[in-house]
Amino acid sequence: MAAVALLFAAGCSSGDGTNPSAGTPGASKEAASPSTAAPSPAPSPAGPPAKGSVKVVSTLAEDLKSPWGAAVLPGGDLLVTSRDEGTITRVDAESGDKTEIGSVPGVAPGGEGGLLGLAISPSFASDRQVYVYFTTASDNRIARLLYDEQKPAGQQLGAPDTVLRGIPKGIIHNGGRIAFGPDKMLYAGTGETGETGLAQDKESLGGKILRMTPDGRPVHGNPEADSVVYSYGHRNVQGLAWDSEKRLWAAEFGQNTWDELNLIEPGKNYGWPEVEGEGGRSGFVDPVAQWKTTDASPSGIAYAGGSIWMAGLLGERLWRIPLSGTAPSADPQAFLEEEHGRLRTVVPAGGDKLWLLTSETDSRGTPESGDDKILQLEVR
Repeated sequence: MAAVALLFAAGCSSGDGTNPSAGTPGASKEAASPSTAAPSPAPSPAGPPAKGSVKVVSTLAEDLKSPWGAAVLPGGDLLVTSRDEGTITRVDAESGDKTEIGSVPGVAPGGEGGLLGLAISPSFASDRQVYVYFTTASDNRIARLLYDEQKPAGQQLGAPDTVLRGIPKGIIHNGGRIAFGPDKMLYAGTGETGETGLAQDKESLGGKILRMTPDGRPVHGNPEADSVVYSYGHRNVQGLAWDSEKRLWAAEFGQNTWDELNLIEPGKNYGWPEVEGEGGRSGFVDPVAQWKTTDASPSGIAYAGGSIWMAGLLGERLWRIPLSGTAPSADPQAFLEEEHGRLRTVVPAGGDKLWLLTSETDSRGTPESGDDKILQLEVR
């Protein structure tokens, strides 16, 4: 199945998940010597089942304010950003105890901007660096900060060391997801800030997936030797994840019709604003799966158990997309529909476990007592 379309009621996903407008047998033992007998084929690895399951094992933490980015520290505890408060909180993976480790200077919250994505250095054991993507008064940028756990709570972050600046900012479509890939390079998903032409402009960092060294420099093997642009033609990339074969997947908002899950290849054009969803047009890459915007408005994604798991904001559900190589092996399946409100970020927790962050306190939800939360899921 090259692509999957789930045909539900049409809607409009504007910005951050709102809807303002509505065999051949071998020779026998007797007939063949050991040197000529056909070898036995290796067993194929079992893929994910067509139908999955999700169980909420526990609520790890409550009362988080505008949580956005999350990453798991060595040892299992989580770091979580607050978009609107500009702070980073450590959450104990066993007790759920929360400790604010510090704030990021220069964060200018507004609309969909603020302190967004977070990633842990692949060399964290030696360099103690935490990476963040955040909005300033003039742009979006990526910086790293030294995390010193020996200092008092609230004072454990060093001064930001900016590794990349000049990513366009806006009230909407700031992108913001960052992650280190299997190659130990830093990837970032950006948005086109509502200025659609930026997505097709290879000289702009807006509407792109970026790939850079931990110091923010272009990587050997990028499409252009002097550029951090890895792919283009994106509207607002919100999710990044790699599968077991080290393939990069990304989720992004559509506008009026289709949200997308894309398989990312370097130098490819993913269509926005010329194409939304499957277009079948030469020169543009069609999504692997697509959803009506009211059913998804995708944010973070994670890979576990042979499937991509995609958090939905406006859709208020967790999507499972089982994979067979580079295509879905069965129809995407929705879980937790309207049970926990808007869902922002999903993070692997090892084996068949995921961490899931809700997003009811982002000014677009309807927060209830305890929001926002971190849920531990058991999935298959």
